[in-house]
Amino acid sequence: MNDWQRKSPLDWETYVNKMVKVAAIEKHEYEGWVLTVDPVSASIVLATFLENEKVSVSVVLGHAVQEVEILKEGDDETKQRLSCIFAPEESKAYSPEELEKRKNDLKTWLERNHIPVTEQGESGRTLCVAGVLTIDPPYGPEECSSSNEIILSRVQGLIQGYLEKQQ
Repeated sequence: MNDWQRKSPLDWETYVNKMVKVAAIEKHEYEGWVLTVDPVSASIVLATFLENEKVSVSVVLGHAVQEVEILKEGDDETKQRLSCIFAPEESKAYSPEELEKRKNDLKTWLERNHIPVTEQGESGRTLCVAGVLTIDPPYGPEECSSSNEIILSRVQGLIQGYLEKQQ
């Protein structure tokens, strides 16, 4: 086991969102922004920003790491770019007001189409359809949850159609 593998997850966390140079076995060197470090294998996940808003992601296996040198601290913009690398395209942050409007609009639309819907939870953020399906914020087809696959599929299709008409 090398020195890198002996570090704790808290030690590895100090490298996240920083530009590093990794010296690996057989004189290989890698540079990039640290996205994360796998706590089991000590493998480092590096991101490099290319032109055209593209990103290259590479993994340096923990057993191959000999030395990690921090080259640069990440600023807020870099941290934001790194945090969005694996986020789905359509995911974006909604303000509490936008979420409330999305919830109310969807609830009204479901009720208008004679689909029984209630609000659940302490804050009423979750919609419950017919007592067998829940819809969490931001109230899209991906946020539907039900043990009944037929109902799940049909409601997801309805919501997808509703959202497409909204655009």
